[in-house]
Amino acid sequence: MNASELWKEILNNPATKKNLLKDIEKLAKENNNPAEIHFGTSGWRGEIGSDFTMHNVRILAHAIIEAVKSEDKSILKAIGVNSFNEFKKRGVIVGHDTRILGREFAYEIIGVMQSEGVKCYYAGEATTPEFSAGIVELGAAASINLTPSHNPPNYGGFKLNPSDGGPAPEELTKPIETIANELMKKETKIKIAHTEIVEHINLTDLYTAFLKKRNVIDLEKITKFIERYKPSIAIDHMYGTSRGKLAKILSLKPGTFICLRKDDDPLFEGLSPEPSEANLNLALSKLREQSSSKDILGFAAIIDPDGDRVRFADLKRQIPMNYFGAMAFHFLYTHKNMRGVVAKSVGTSNFVNAIASELGVDIVETKVGFKHFRPYLLPNARTKAIVAFEESDGISAQRHVLEKDAIFGVLLAIEMLATLNKNLSDYLEEIESLYGTYFPDRTGIELPREEFGPHIKEKVLEFAKKIKTRDNFEIGTLKKSISDIITIDGLKIVFKDNSWIMIRPSGTEPKIRIYVEGKSEEEKNILIKETKQLVIQLCQ
Repeated sequence: MNASELWKEILNNPATKKNLLKDIEKLAKENNNPAEIHFGTSGWRGEIGSDFTMHNVRILAHAIIEAVKSEDKSILKAIGVNSFNEFKKRGVIVGHDTRILGREFAYEIIGVMQSEGVKCYYAGEATTPEFSAGIVELGAAASINLTPSHNPPNYGGFKLNPSDGGPAPEELTKPIETIANELMKKETKIKIAHTEIVEHINLTDLYTAFLKKRNVIDLEKITKFIERYKPSIAIDHMYGTSRGKLAKILSLKPGTFICLRKDDDPLFEGLSPEPSEANLNLALSKLREQSSSKDILGFAAIIDPDGDRVRFADLKRQIPMNYFGAMAFHFLYTHKNMRGVVAKSVGTSNFVNAIASELGVDIVETKVGFKHFRPYLLPNARTKAIVAFEESDGISAQRHVLEKDAIFGVLLAIEMLATLNKNLSDYLEEIESLYGTYFPDRTGIELPREEFGPHIKEKVLEFAKKIKTRDNFEIGTLKKSISDIITIDGLKIVFKDNSWIMIRPSGTEPKIRIYVEGKSEEEKNILIKETKQLVIQLCQ
């Protein structure tokens, strides 16, 4: 069987078929078939053993070197160095998440880099925001983090961050893609390079130092609050890189937090390890065991394997990022006196828009993908974001890292409890009473890999050309009037009553993402159901 067939066997029965991972590992090491390299919203992703292989990872590492070696001014500017020689001296941090072959893939990259004289730091297992902070603290030229974030266990990923710690911009990834794909076409074989002595680093220590210098989060206040009030905080780590990090950052004893799924399982129980409502149920059930009273001070949270996405809930309600991001803005603005704009992705709820409008704060809406927040999170940005967040569970803030950061999100949530002496849901309801209620949701339709491609995006845009503002639009039993049509990232149809639907082909996996926001729970459900049907029709 090929890797895809093996993965189907494994994921259908993860408890009994884990032994087949040795065959996947063999294919990952021996399969030299080329792959199409494309950096999506958060790096290049591929199926381990099929296209994400040692051979292809080596080619991509070599392509990075060739791109910087060219000393093209736009490439050097994008990565933040003046020359290839500076790149070599400042070095590259390399690490991975908890999936299979993480260390082996990392050492392949380190071998390629060292063969060209590039200094390398090995971080081992680390979260995405730790890489971002570590680059800044070390003054490194870049980092390579081998993770596909929240994708299923059969995926591998390759995240490149330049010297400012943010996601790699297209000015850097496009030439790297071109070089890598040319090498693939030529069937270039990059020789396996044996690693020299590798310098190991602790990114959690560097991340903690970064937090203390930037002082966005009051670590001392949080620590004193936890030690005095002992809130019940249940964290589901989804077998990922965030395990053990919170207690270490806060210098608290192990056991301070209720830590779940903190052991080793590269298959994530066969789950897609995203911070979804369903996946959060385990942490929420543990929180319920602590008390039958809804007055218990605390919350449940779930963090994805590379620690850049987080979702919250307490005993009263779920608090996805559409709500928590708005709460973060309100808290940072009113309780920590931070000033600037709000940056949000186009598929994110308008709840924060309502709050910002009342407070006289401008809103910036971007394409989906945290890299589009970079201009508003840079230390020298003319227009600085107080907070930047996207509905897909990512958040950061002014003076913090340029990547999305689940650990930051959890620390901020604890600081909210410490400052307000109330639960997250109570704070959310207080804000809703002032600015109104909103009902966002999202879903998606997966397609076979062979049926997904640029033609899907073309079909969505063709449909967009058939509709106009002020047109009447029937969606199921609902009749709406179109007030705006936004095509900066897929298709977003905004209606006059401020409800909306959005269709967006994914940039990282064979899926069409659907986002909606209704004026009530019932309307939201209708919009989800009918937009799904619309997508199915468009794909036929």
